[in-house]
Formats: sequence, structure tokens, C-alpha cells
Amino acid sequence: MPRTIVRALHSYAFTIAGIAIGVAGLVALGAMSERIVRFIEGGDHFVLGQISVAGRGMGMGAGFTAGGLLPATTIRAIAEVPGVAAVQPQVMLPLNPSTSQFMTLTQELVLGVDLSVPTPNRHYRTLPVRAGRFLREGDQRVAVAGAAFAASRGLEVGSRITLEGEAYEVVGVLERMLTAPDRFVIVPIADARRQWVAKDPLLRTVLASGAAALRAADLNTGAAVGWREGEDPDALARRIRERVPGVNAQIPSELSSLLRSSTAFFSSLVVGIGALGFAIGGLSVANTIAAAVFERLRDFGIKRALGATDAQLGREVLAEALGVTLSGGVVGVAVALALGVSIDGWAGRSGQQLFLFSPRLLVGALVFSVLLGAAAAVYATLRVVRLSPAEAIRRGA
Repeated sequence: MPRTIVRALHSYAFTIAGIAIGVAGLVALGAMSERIVRFIEGGDHFVLGQISVAGRGMGMGAGFTAGGLLPATTIRAIAEVPGVAAVQPQVMLPLNPSTSQFMTLTQELVLGVDLSVPTPNRHYRTLPVRAGRFLREGDQRVAVAGAAFAASRGLEVGSRITLEGEAYEVVGVLERMLTAPDRFVIVPIADARRQWVAKDPLLRTVLASGAAALRAADLNTGAAVGWREGEDPDALARRIRERVPGVNAQIPSELSSLLRSSTAFFSSLVVGIGALGFAIGGLSVANTIAAAVFERLRDFGIKRALGATDAQLGREVLAEALGVTLSGGVVGVAVALALGVSIDGWAGRSGQQLFLFSPRLLVGALVFSVLLGAAAAVYATLRVVRLSPAEAIRRGA
């Protein structure tokens, strides 16, 4: 039997190539879907890990905490609300203010964090660092770059980057998280406050006029709020709204729903890509196997004339189909991986990643191709055995 399968594989070279093309298309489209799904899930995970609070009014704030000033007195008032575990003041600014903020998860942002307060996000207590280190309290003019941000600029530990006319040393590069921080450059909050003043003409005018008694600690675009164990974050966000005037506390579940609705197009695209991948890959595999079986009608007719039973014929065809589809599936996965890695290597220069080859995708593609090939072989075999040996020999001649 093994020798028969090996000979079949040699004779099925073009069949294997056809299956490989179909599986490669399925895997490539599936990997694009996986990347989009992971992006949406990552953003959802991020926003559900904290309560984002911003001051009401217009300002240079961006991202989850977009809004006006959130002064130190308001920060302290938030910390006193029952159920609040920690409040981390933040300054979140668009790196390029002219860029649309419609999709803040894909926008490059400067994030200034108060390092005296531990990160309150329950899902990201510490951001994973691939190289170097994260920021420490007391740091000045140093930065940690997100994976996509660093890739787009060729940054590594020890590199220098200029932000609002000031040079910063990159002390760390984050792991690729497939969510918002990938496009962040994170700096100490004091440095971000200076950048905010440099970016915002209105804020500079207010500070220069002395119309408002503002201290450095008052220059916050928002805050990340963590909750105590057992607290309902949605209920706590509403409590903050009620007890602290002049703030906009995002309810995590509502923000998650808003994120998902704003990415509804991408969700539809995922479904479309998946359906297209199954259609292209499935039809290619099934059609190729069925055609290969029908091409051997004469051989099967001769074997039946010599006494081969339907069961023997079916086992032979099924064994060959499984060997061929598995070989084609492996080759197709290898082709998709090589193509995806090459394209991502090129796109990575601008900080992009188009494909995500997860284990479930690769294993699923192989299982799918083998099962579909087996089903196509069974169908074709049933068609063959319904013919008389003479008819099969005549049609296959």
C-alpha cells in the first residue's frame, strides 16, 4: 500500500499543485481574517480593562481619554469615589494633529503616563517589553516605542527620536500586541505635558495670559481608573459621573460596544474573507480530487473487470485521495507562510502586519483540505462504481 501511494503521488503531481494553490489561498485569506479579528479583540480587551475619564470640553486629547483639561483636584476627587482602586493621570496626544481621529486604535499617539501610579488597567498591568526596559519613575526625555511605531521608523534601544523639537532616547521597544499600544510612543507625563503645550496654541495662550491658575499637575487630558475587587466597572463609572462634576467617565461596556460598532465594517470583511477563502480553497480541492479520480476511469474499469470489489476500489481511491490532499495541504500551507512572511517583512518597514498565521488556522486548513478531499473522493468513487467495467473502460479510453 505505501508503494501504491508513493506512485500515486508521483502521478498526481499536477493535482497536488492544484490543491496547494487552493489551500494557499485559503490560508492566506484566513490569516488576514485572523489579523483583523485579533486587532478588534485586542482593542476590546484594552478598553475593558480600565475606566477612561476625561475632562469635558475641547482639547488636544486623543484616543480613549480625548477631552479637555483634567486638573489635579479632579483627579483627587475621582480617587475618593468609593470603589476606585487607583487613578493614573495621563496625557494622550496625536503624534500628527492633522490626522483624523476616527480610528484612534490605528492612530500614532504620544502617551504620557504618571509613573508614580501603577498602571490600573486590569488586563495590562505591565506592557510586555521585547527589548530594553519600560519607563521608571524619575525618567526624563526617554521613550518606549510600540512595536509598529518602532518598525515604521527603524527604532531600537538606544535610538534617538525627536518629539516637538526635543530629542528622546528610546530605552525600550514593546512586544507586538496587535492592539492600540503597538502605535504608541510612551513617555513620562512631564515630557508629554511639555509636548502638549508646544502643540496647543490655545493652551499656550491661556498659560501666558494667567487667566487660569494652572500648575503642571493640572495638565492632563485624562486618567485611567482601576476598580477594587468585586466592583462593577460600569456602575463605578456611573458613580464617578454622579459624584465628580465636569468629567466624562467612559462606561467600559459602552465603549466596547462603540468600538465594535465602529469596526463593524472590518467584522463584515472578516466574514467575507472567510467565506471567500472557503469557497476558493474548498472548490479548488474538491474539484481537483474529483477530476483526478475521473481521469483514472479506464484504470478502475480494468481493475473491476479483473475482479476488484467496490470496497477494494474505494479503499484504494480514498487512500490516494488522503495522501494527495495531505501533501497538497502541506505544500499550500508552506507557500502561504512563505508569501505572508515575505509580504509582512516588506510591510513591516512601515509598521504594518497583514497576516497572522495562528496554529488553529494552519491545523484547521490541513484538516479541512483532507476532509474535503476525502469527501470529493468518496463522491467520485460512487459515480465510478455505478458504471459497468466496460462502460468505465470505454469512457476512460
